[in-house]
Amino acid sequence: MTSPTVTVVAGNPKPSSRTLEAAQLVARAITGTSPTTVIDVVDLGPGLLGWGDPAVAEATRAVAASDLVVVASPTFKATYSGVLKLFLDQFATGDGMAGVTAVPLMLGAGPAHHLAPELLLKPVLVELGAVVPVQGLYLSDRGFAEPGALDPWLARWQPAITTMLRGRHPS
Repeated sequence: MTSPTVTVVAGNPKPSSRTLEAAQLVARAITGTSPTTVIDVVDLGPGLLGWGDPAVAEATRAVAASDLVVVASPTFKATYSGVLKLFLDQFATGDGMAGVTAVPLMLGAGPAHHLAPELLLKPVLVELGAVVPVQGLYLSDRGFAEPGALDPWLARWQPAITTMLRGRHPS
C-alpha cells in the first residue's frame, strides 16, 4: 500500500494545544507515520470569519485531498469548539470532504462527555461528505499520552480504518 495522505485538524482556541498533540498522536498510532499536513485552526485567525481567505482555502483543500483526517477539538460546553465550527463551515455541504476517511476526536477533563465525538462531531463530518467508519474517540485531556491510552480504541477500530485506506491505495 502506498502511503496515505494524512491530515490533522485541531480546533482548539489555544495554539500548540494538547488537542493538537493528541490528534497527531492518534494519526501516528493509526498509520505508523507522522501526518502529512497539520492544521492548527486557530492559526488561521480572522480569515475564518469570512469567505475566500487564501490560507483558509489552502487548509480546506488539504483536508479535501486527504485520505485520512483526524479532526480534534476540546470539549467546550459539552460540544466541539467554536473555532472548529468556523473551519468546518468553510466546507461545502455534502461533498466538501467527499471520500475522505475521518476520525472525530475530542478531549475532555472527565468521562461526562464521552459520547460528544460520536453524537456531535461525527454527524457534522458525515454531513460534509466524509466517511466516518469508526466510533468517535474521546480522550482525557491529561491522560491521552499515557502508555496504553489508545490501545482499546485502536484494537477495535484501526483494522477498519486501515481497510478504508487500502481501498484508496491498493498495493
